[in-house]
Amino acid sequence: MKYILLLACFIPSLIYAQTGPSIIPRPVSMQMKDGSFVLDKDVAVYATSKEKPVQDVVRFFSNYIKQISGLSPVQNKAKTKSIQFSVIKDNELGEEGYKLSVKPSAIIVQANNARGLFYAVQSLMQTLPAVRTNQILQIPCMDITDYPRFKWRGLMLDVSRHFFAPELVKEFIDLLASYKMNVFHWHLVDGAGWRIEIKRYPKLTQQAAWRVDEGNKTWSWGEVQFNADRSKATYGGYYTQEQIKEIVAYAKARQITIVPEIEMPGHSEAAMAAYPELSCTPLSTFGQSGNFYASKAQSNYCAGNDSAFVFLQNVLTEVMALFPSTYIHVGGDEVDKTSWKNCPKCQARMHKEGLKNEEELQSYFMKRIEKFVISKHRKMIGWDEILEGGLAPEATVMSWRGESGGIAAAQQGHNVVMTPGTPCYFDHYQGDPETEPLAIGGFNTLRKVYNYEPIPVELKPDEAVHVLGAQANLWTEYIPTFEHAEYMILPRMLALSEVVWSPKETRNWESFYQRLQPHLFGFEQKGLHYSKGNFKVDIKPTMVNGKLFVTLGSENPQATIRYTTDGSTPNSGSAVYQQPIEINKSVTVKALMAVDKNVVNTKPSEQSFTVNKATGKTVQYENANSRYYAANGPNTLTDGIRGTKEIGKNWHAFNGNDMVATIDFEKQITADSISLGCLQNYGQWIFFPQWVKFEVSSDGKNFTAVDTVINTVPPGDRTSQIQTFVAKFNAQSIRAVRVTAKNLGVCPPGHSGENQPAWLFCDEIIVE
Repeated sequence: MKYILLLACFIPSLIYAQTGPSIIPRPVSMQMKDGSFVLDKDVAVYATSKEKPVQDVVRFFSNYIKQISGLSPVQNKAKTKSIQFSVIKDNELGEEGYKLSVKPSAIIVQANNARGLFYAVQSLMQTLPAVRTNQILQIPCMDITDYPRFKWRGLMLDVSRHFFAPELVKEFIDLLASYKMNVFHWHLVDGAGWRIEIKRYPKLTQQAAWRVDEGNKTWSWGEVQFNADRSKATYGGYYTQEQIKEIVAYAKARQITIVPEIEMPGHSEAAMAAYPELSCTPLSTFGQSGNFYASKAQSNYCAGNDSAFVFLQNVLTEVMALFPSTYIHVGGDEVDKTSWKNCPKCQARMHKEGLKNEEELQSYFMKRIEKFVISKHRKMIGWDEILEGGLAPEATVMSWRGESGGIAAAQQGHNVVMTPGTPCYFDHYQGDPETEPLAIGGFNTLRKVYNYEPIPVELKPDEAVHVLGAQANLWTEYIPTFEHAEYMILPRMLALSEVVWSPKETRNWESFYQRLQPHLFGFEQKGLHYSKGNFKVDIKPTMVNGKLFVTLGSENPQATIRYTTDGSTPNSGSAVYQQPIEINKSVTVKALMAVDKNVVNTKPSEQSFTVNKATGKTVQYENANSRYYAANGPNTLTDGIRGTKEIGKNWHAFNGNDMVATIDFEKQITADSISLGCLQNYGQWIFFPQWVKFEVSSDGKNFTAVDTVINTVPPGDRTSQIQTFVAKFNAQSIRAVRVTAKNLGVCPPGHSGENQPAWLFCDEIIVE
């Protein structure tokens, strides 16, 4: 029944598809004309240029026509109708733009080069059926002028955690090409496995490509055993250099550049398994036993060992011979520097080079690698941790920990690719976790991806030019099959393609959603796996004039939302949401999305609201909170929602700073208690405050402390837990309260982030 209801959503869009093409990403300019061009046996397809790349585009399009129709277009200009490809000079189109004119008797495709012609072909293909049905093939008459907003339009695939066969990698590339994406970031190396043949170091594929997962799991968060005896290995695989050359050529024919990633200096357990002498603490028994258990002590290349640099330079030399990409990705993320702190060679290197700390040692490492990459006439790109200790002179930053790294790099004049975890991590859930395949966590819906703006508001125009574009990342800890990988990128990749191609001012969610439906139907016809969407209703608190309201939202513009506030489950007879709902008492709101009066899913969205005297009131802060953990904005602490152990929701976070929050009631109220909830999650660098001070004021200006509550939970406690700090005092008339939570300051000794700023997570302030 649910499947039928979902298909009902397609019907209006299929009607739309008959009156205009549903092209994704949306062209810069498209004017529809009367009539259509009919593809039949009287059509010739040819190019005015004899250049091989142009002729390749013509063959690509001709093969597609044959695939969906059985027709074999010829290059006979004497035919009644023709599709002509021409190379022109038009500055407006740039390197990847095109012009397309469709008339009943001819289609004229123009671009400055084969790339633009190829993207025109993708637009033409989207006007035709997804599969062969023997229907009449018609392309509507229209004029299109189109070119991309950004030059980097990418998607990353991690093949270290789970290996995908060469044929499947080609299918992945085909999906990218269909929506004008032009960068395939290939994460070939990580701690879980080495996937690229390096002839100079055969043990990388003899041993580091094969592992024994714990408990016969497809992925283990515990230690991974690498084994040279493939008969004992439970998982593995790699790409030969010949296979890689074939895939690179395949991508090139589809105007896609493959950017290879060779992870360093961390996430290198697989390499250390094969060549332990490159780590700070090589295992003396490794060569005898043939086994290796990855651990953080062996996860890094030794920055004090010149042999490690020689090894990496030799590896990169072979990699660069296979990949013509200007950019070579060198990782640089999540380096646990514990081994460096305890390594005599690394400490000696720091002393010799005058480095103050291990962050500067990482900078030394990356700068040394960049110097080598530049010597080979390439450019280095790495995750935003390469900023630590000082960025290499010409490096490009891929900003994944939010946008702060990208902002800092752009302000320093470095090029940037934006790929923040929210919303660009496609290993996160895209719908209700209870109905979606298992994911690593997070919640990046289709609409959240579509609403992403790659240029941060913090950047000035002259800084914004350094933003090359954006990409999504598909990490595969929980994605063992290609069908699952396909599911995770579709249809979110289509949303991202429009973000990075189409003009910002023309993007429109309702239009995109409508144009998307024929594509989803095409996925069904092709047997592609994709997410049917997020059918959970979004319950969001808003504050207006000191009052709390709830707004309900849905990703489906055609849906109706039905809700209750008495805790009961909504049904087809429940109230229809039309405007924000005022919350003036503690209630539980439940809501369901419905299409054509039928509820789509059976489990409602649910949110409880706890109302107290501070609920809905404005909060002023002495120190700014982190924009990446802002929850429901500045008034998160008074939105009626209590924080949970899920760190990505409902918490106001401060990195290294104290939280000092003031609430002015603007009138006298009576109160005898104030409380604040806080979270501790050792593994995520989140710690309880050292203490929480509660103050009250009768005039909103002068404050008196009523209590200071000392935290009794040690920072080394690794239990994820929530604590409510409560101040009880004699009832009195007050106008304002101030709550100060003292940040731990830095992560404690022995922590992986020792001496790095600690996180303080707060929610909710309750006054009673």
